[in-house]
Amino acid sequence: MALLVTLLLMAMALVYLRGWYRLRSALPNVLSVWRLRAFMGGLLALWAAVGSPLAGMDHHLLTAHMLQHLILMTVAAPLILLGAPAITLLHGIPQRLVRFLPLDAVERIGIHPVFCWLVATATVIAWHVPYLFAIGMQSERWHAFEHATFFVAGLAFWWPVIRPWPSLATWPRWCIPLYLFLATLPCDALSAFLTFCNRVVYPHYLSSHRLFDISPLGDQECAGALMWVWVTFVYLIPATVVTIQILSPQRRALDAEMV
Repeated sequence: MALLVTLLLMAMALVYLRGWYRLRSALPNVLSVWRLRAFMGGLLALWAAVGSPLAGMDHHLLTAHMLQHLILMTVAAPLILLGAPAITLLHGIPQRLVRFLPLDAVERIGIHPVFCWLVATATVIAWHVPYLFAIGMQSERWHAFEHATFFVAGLAFWWPVIRPWPSLATWPRWCIPLYLFLATLPCDALSAFLTFCNRVVYPHYLSSHRLFDISPLGDQECAGALMWVWVTFVYLIPATVVTIQILSPQRRALDAEMV
């Protein structure tokens, strides 16, 4: 599985590079180098989560499993969106294939902030339900599907925040801090439960081989604390930055001119 993931990501990198060079040749000032770096960084993070040795640790440590999900949703997904993947990948694949892609339907549904928030929240909560968690750990196919849903949910969640070029804003900028803050609430509740419930929620880790000298309950508490701290910083830091930008005198003056 790790080899297949690596090959697929390498193929995607080549397609993106082809599209990036084609766009740069036609419009030199449109697609900057930092977008290329962001996209490649996102692919590297994606590989680290599902193709590196970390992927083999998630069956033994809930903390490693949690780290995978966090990398997929909050590192790989936003970096890839910063790379303007839609227009770049479309220029990287044969143009005769573009007409078969349902681009209009995806754009209408995918960029709505309420839809994006619900998809991300439902994905996080659903896969932490013990029954679904057990299914994902017992089947390699379901485990791969779980990773895929976390990554897709991450793309959906960050789409309204990043607005990957050349997409247009469909809601006011001041909504972004509220959007990000509300996203922390279900994650905080889940991480607090894992940290303070004083019982092992997922029986899989009671019988799994331990990689380090840590108890299943200690591992679960570490995973919950990791999620709590990680989500708080990853969501609230950009919310703070956007709030400062909105309240800056230059921004207010620009908004007044537009009115």
